[in-house]
Amino acid sequence: MRLEEEIKQKEFKSEYSKSVVNLIYTFNWLDAQTRDFMKKFDITSQQFNILRILRGQQPAPATINLLKERMLDKMCDASRMVERLKTKSLVERRVCEKDRRAVDIIITKKGLELLAKIDKEMPDYDNLMKNLNSTEIKQFNNLLDKLRG
Repeated sequence: MRLEEEIKQKEFKSEYSKSVVNLIYTFNWLDAQTRDFMKKFDITSQQFNILRILRGQQPAPATINLLKERMLDKMCDASRMVERLKTKSLVERRVCEKDRRAVDIIITKKGLELLAKIDKEMPDYDNLMKNLNSTEIKQFNNLLDKLRG
């Protein structure tokens, strides 16, 4: 559905103005879809992001700073997210052997098993983009990259 119909606005100052509102509106729509998808696994999208980073780091551990650098949501409190994942036994925190002041974060077997379950259902999540064909999705990704400069 067109943005004008979704938010009941007849016109915008410019196509540039409309694009900003459209992007914000679409982000919020996608964020709600993501929350619904992650709810069945009892984690948030930020926690999922941390688990994926940790899986990609294996067998090397990660630090909180590394997680902060690589997270999609730069406003997320990575330390708090790690503690919640630890409570769910999805990650472990260990004192770094090289620097006793630092803490290493490692994904657990349970964390890897959860990611495997989510991976099986990812095609359902990817269907959120089904209205775009393969050429359009490549163009869409290129345009988003270009927008960020």
